[in-house]
Amino acid sequence: MSNPSNPRIPTVDLRPWLDGDEQTRAAIARTVDEALQTAGFLLVTGHGVDPALRSAVREAARTFFRMPVGTKQAYEAKVGGRGWLGPGAEANGYSEGTETPPDLKESLTFATHEPFEDPIVNAEWYAPNVWPEELPELKSLCEEYLDRMGELEKQLLSLLGEALGLEPDFFSRHMDHPTYGFNINWYPGTEVIGEPQPGQFRIGPHTDFGTVTILDRQAGKGGLQVYTDEGGWEDAPFDPEAFTINIGDLMARWTGDRWRSGRHRVLPPPADAPGEELMSLVYFGECTPGTIVESVPAPVGRVPYEPVDSHVYLREKLDSITVD
Repeated sequence: MSNPSNPRIPTVDLRPWLDGDEQTRAAIARTVDEALQTAGFLLVTGHGVDPALRSAVREAARTFFRMPVGTKQAYEAKVGGRGWLGPGAEANGYSEGTETPPDLKESLTFATHEPFEDPIVNAEWYAPNVWPEELPELKSLCEEYLDRMGELEKQLLSLLGEALGLEPDFFSRHMDHPTYGFNINWYPGTEVIGEPQPGQFRIGPHTDFGTVTILDRQAGKGGLQVYTDEGGWEDAPFDPEAFTINIGDLMARWTGDRWRSGRHRVLPPPADAPGEELMSLVYFGECTPGTIVESVPAPVGRVPYEPVDSHVYLREKLDSITVD
């Protein structure tokens, strides 16, 4: 991408962050602050998540996605629901006000598996996950993966608090019973989806909505691109060991727009590799329902937004991307 000695999307090793001396930790915090002001993205290594677990989730999901449509339809869900999102269910470009054709993907989507005590919160933010009966192993694999993601999200939020010079639990204390979304996104080749329409993407240009997104992606020609003011659209850097981390709109608002919500898209299958198939594991971090998000004051924050209820805000965002 850009000058390798000062990349817009740096790689941060979490091991020295967790175990290092004060000077090392301060340097990492500075790197994170700078990266989130420009692209809103980081790569993170040293996270301790077993690569075999990541592969096993992918293999089980691939088996599901390759089943007949009639089998998959038994698990069909709406955006924000639990189960299978078939082709044409989402158009992420809508969230920016861009009328794009529907995204070229299928998803399995899961969320919080612990119900809430408040029946009103439960009614809106909890529903039992729907696990395909044909793949009993998928449930235990995903639940283990989601436990790892919850731990990693908490570590990342502590790092983000310190990167702003705030107390380490400034964000992470709002994680007692967070909601989250988890999508396994399947991007098949043109033999499944046909030729892309003009302006059609695997995922259209958008920003995510919550706190931090933790992405386990695969390299591909029709892969992830990230937008910066300096470089426009560029291919995101890839490291098979790393998770790709970006912050969402809620976190950008929380920082008073010091940090930017990482704008990104996923390209359609390329003309020179039409059969390319990719799969992404996407964990959308959120916080405990009812968290009041107030912009960090100046000089750290730059725009003093009105305080919002985190989940009133998230619901409005989720409703904006559904294809009617």
